[in-house]
This record gives sequence, structure tokens and C-alpha cells, in this order.
Amino acid sequence: MGRAPWSDVAPDQAQHRPADLFTIGIFLLSVGSLLIYTQGWVMPLFGDKVDPAASTLIRNLFLPAYAAGLLMFALQPGQGTKVLVRQPFLVLLMLIVAASTMWSIAPDQTSRRVIAVGCTTLSGVMLAARYRWSTLAEIVGACFLVVTVASLIVCMAVPSIGRMTELFPGAWRGLWPEKNSLGGNMALAFVSLSAAALLNKKRAWLWGGGAALALFLVLMSTSKTSLVSLLLGVAALGFVMVARRGPAHGVAASWTAVTGITLLAGFIIFASDVFFAILGKDATLTGRTKIWAAAMHQIQLRPWTGYGYGAVWDETSGWGPLAWIVKEAQFKARHAHNAWLEQWLGLGIGGLAAFGLFWLQALAMNIVAVFRDKGAYLAFPYFIVYSLMSLTESIGTVYNDLRWVLFVALAAKLTWPDRYVKD
Repeated sequence: MGRAPWSDVAPDQAQHRPADLFTIGIFLLSVGSLLIYTQGWVMPLFGDKVDPAASTLIRNLFLPAYAAGLLMFALQPGQGTKVLVRQPFLVLLMLIVAASTMWSIAPDQTSRRVIAVGCTTLSGVMLAARYRWSTLAEIVGACFLVVTVASLIVCMAVPSIGRMTELFPGAWRGLWPEKNSLGGNMALAFVSLSAAALLNKKRAWLWGGGAALALFLVLMSTSKTSLVSLLLGVAALGFVMVARRGPAHGVAASWTAVTGITLLAGFIIFASDVFFAILGKDATLTGRTKIWAAAMHQIQLRPWTGYGYGAVWDETSGWGPLAWIVKEAQFKARHAHNAWLEQWLGLGIGGLAAFGLFWLQALAMNIVAVFRDKGAYLAFPYFIVYSLMSLTESIGTVYNDLRWVLFVALAAKLTWPDRYVKD
């Protein structure tokens, strides 16, 4: 009997252990929790002006996703704990996040968000603990396929919701407030769906078709940054495919990658004006460098502790760090537009170091996986795209965010091989 997409039973055991209703239910629960974390339902239901962080109703709608992660941990506490033990820097990061309540400029806000990011992170850990690579790829693929198809339908059938009317009129934004969100999510969708196709040959037509739709939506979003991210993801996927053909191919692919990265870095450094022109941006990266400079000035005032997790960007006193950032940048931003600066601003040097060490561990495990683990088809391209996006978006240690859930899940899964998964 063919292996069901929701089954985490080994192929050679499938004929003896068919997927039961419980297994199907956990599979659907996992997909459902990821769909909640996409936040693709917020804008269509509440409009593009609402702030999810400020709405009690929206915050409460994430509770089912938290409950799903806690339930999965309760079902397999041993495996969840063993995965956490293999992620010491992630645990350290979460401890610093919790400790930041003590020095936060908004302790009530930080304490609430500590719970949110803890549950969000646990959801990623349990995906790694419970599923084999092939099934995990289909769970991620199913989530992205749903939002991809839904975005296409909204853009075509309800353009008042699916297309932008301000700033970039006509650009497709799908289920999110602006076009870059659609482009970024679809870039991740493309590499994830492509990996699902490679890891599950029998349903390659389904996941491959979804990847094609994701590519189409990236183009329709007109987000050049997202297109560059997607192309780098494709390059990373191609690198994995070549490297896994054998040692000689691996060496050739590695040297090609090093040469390509060196040439790209040289192009950015010595022809930055051309590079920005290709991306359709100015030298400030649409004001991001102004935010970075202003954030760094505030970081210098509290470099060791920061201002507390999630405490800066909703601060309303009029004299805190946000007020000074707004004054210097000349506009109000919702985040630092850089995952690394965000850690430093909120968690201080300790939080920045913990996040950096977690990222370095993921990097090392990804490099090893390219040559040893089929999971690299999913993990390595995602890691590349996520890391690139982290330079211009605050997507590290984020509560209620799909991108952080998947980064945690894939980083943790790289240290938890399929042979450790218990059905």
C-alpha cells in the first residue's frame, strides 16, 4: 500500500501500520497550526490597518496554535525534551527572552509576549521531534499550498483585498497587507514546495504545481527582493541536488558556490549603485538604513541588556527609545527591519550572542546535511532564503510567525535524524 502523506511511518512498515484516524488528526492539526502562524487570515478578516500585536481578539485567535504545540509535547514529552537538549543555544535564547522581563521598559507587555514566543518556538521543536523529513516537508508544503492557492483566488476574484491600492497600486499582495509580504512568503513557499516534491515522488505533481504557482505570485507581487531570494533558494536547491550525486560532484558544487558567492559579494561592494538599481531601491534600502542608524544609537545607551523583548515598537510614552528612533528616521517603523539588530535592541549582547550561536549551529548542521542527509533538500534552501531575509526584516525570535516556527523546526530537525523518530 502507498504511503499516506500524513503518515510518519517508515515506508517498509507502511503495509503493516496503515495511517489511522489519530495520525491523520495530528497531521491536520500540524498543518492547521502552521496556517494560523502564517497570519494570512488577519488582513482579509480585519483589514490592512489593524495592528495584530495591539488587538486582543487577534492575539486570542493564536491560542489554538499554542494548544496544538503543547498537545504534541504532552503526547511525546520525551522526544520533545531530547530535541531541546540538542539545541542549547535556542534554550539559552528563550531563557534570555524570559529574563528580559526584569529589565524591560514595558514588563507587562514583555511577559505576555514571552509566553507567545515560547509557544511559537515549541511548535517548531515538536514538528522536528515528531516527523520524518518526508512527512515534515509535506506538512510545510500543505500549509504553503493552501495560502498560495488562497492568495491566487483573492488576487483574481477580490482585487480590493488581494491587490494594493496605495504606494504600489495594482501590485498583488494576496492575504497580507503589502506586496513584499506576499513575495517573501511565496519565495519560502517555492523552495518548500519544491523540496516536498523531491522528497515525495508520488505526489511530486501536486507540490511541483504549487511551486509553480508560488513563482507566479512572486512575479505578480513585483517584489524584486523576494525574486532575488527565490533565485538564491533555487541555487541552493540545485547545489544540494548536485552535491548529493557523489563526492566529486560535491567538491565541484562547493567550489562553484564559493566562487559565485565571492563574485556576488564583489559586485555588491564595487557596483552597489547597479545592485540597488536592479532591486529597484535607493541606497537607504527604502529607509531601512535610517532605521538601523537610529536603532544603533538607542542600542548604545543599553548595549548589555537592551530594552526588553517586544517592548520597543509599541512604546507610547513619547520619551522612550521608539520616540527617538522615529525622530531620527523621520517615520515610524514597526520593527528594526533587521533580525540581528532586533535581538540586540530587545535582548542586549547576551540575546544577540545566543541568537548568533543558534544561527551558526544551524549553518554548520546545514552544511553537513548537504552531503549526508536528504533533509537538506528542505532545510538548506530555506536556511539560505531565511538568512537573506533576516538582513532586511525582523524575522528572528518572533512570536506568532510562521517563518520563525519553520526556522526552529528545520534547525532542530537537523540534529534529530529520522532514526530517532518514534511512531
